[in-house]
Amino acid sequence: MSTANEMFDAIVKIAIDAGDKILAVYHRDFPVEFKPDRSPLTQADLAAHHHIAAALRTLSPDIPVLSEEAADIPFTTRRQWACYWLVDPLDGTKEFIKRNDEFTVNIALIENGEARMGVVHAPALNLSYGAARGLGAMRWKDGSCVAIRTRKVPARPVFVISKSHRDAALDAFLAKAPAHDAISRGSSLKFCQIAEGGADLYPRTGPTSEWDTAAGQCIVEQAGGQVLRTPALCPLRYNEKESLLNPDFLAIGDSDYGWPQKLA
Repeated sequence: MSTANEMFDAIVKIAIDAGDKILAVYHRDFPVEFKPDRSPLTQADLAAHHHIAAALRTLSPDIPVLSEEAADIPFTTRRQWACYWLVDPLDGTKEFIKRNDEFTVNIALIENGEARMGVVHAPALNLSYGAARGLGAMRWKDGSCVAIRTRKVPARPVFVISKSHRDAALDAFLAKAPAHDAISRGSSLKFCQIAEGGADLYPRTGPTSEWDTAAGQCIVEQAGGQVLRTPALCPLRYNEKESLLNPDFLAIGDSDYGWPQKLA
């Protein structure tokens, strides 16, 4: 592809087309299998993976692909990648199984450890988010596209928390946090809620993988926010270690609000 705009448009289309394959499974009965780590796997995960992997190979044959459904690539190989695609073909499989519509397709372009381009598509909601360095962040709904930005924190901040992954550490964090309202969303839609100014803080405790966060992080950052690993409070980075698990992190919309002090 000759320009960043053309590549960006291409990955938006790839994500939407993968979403159509997911919906073809979603609207019928489907079996659920379980991986060795007990995370669920459906025909929709695999259909989306195969479509995205093939489309990215056509789009950019020289850029490797790391997908949740083909993640057994040794770090000795991965560490040589300065640039690669990081993909979660179906983020929120638990939401998919529950049929609550809050699942997404995540595609990110990682360069030197940073998410430089990302798309999050929620097929059942007919809703897409995307961002890229130099292009900003945007949302598509029902055919219309608008630029999105994070917001200044209101008098009572809104936290967005996971719908299916709440644990004791998160409960302890919320109990100590300043007074707030809380909403729950599935999948990487939590990042998008921050990016479009619908919430102010997304705290995450417990395991996530790098493909769960990269596209959403790009969208938050290009909308004016930050995604910071805790407790160090430095930006979440990619492909720097053998494990593909992330540390705990915070996604924040307003970097000037003083979250570190208010959460101390």
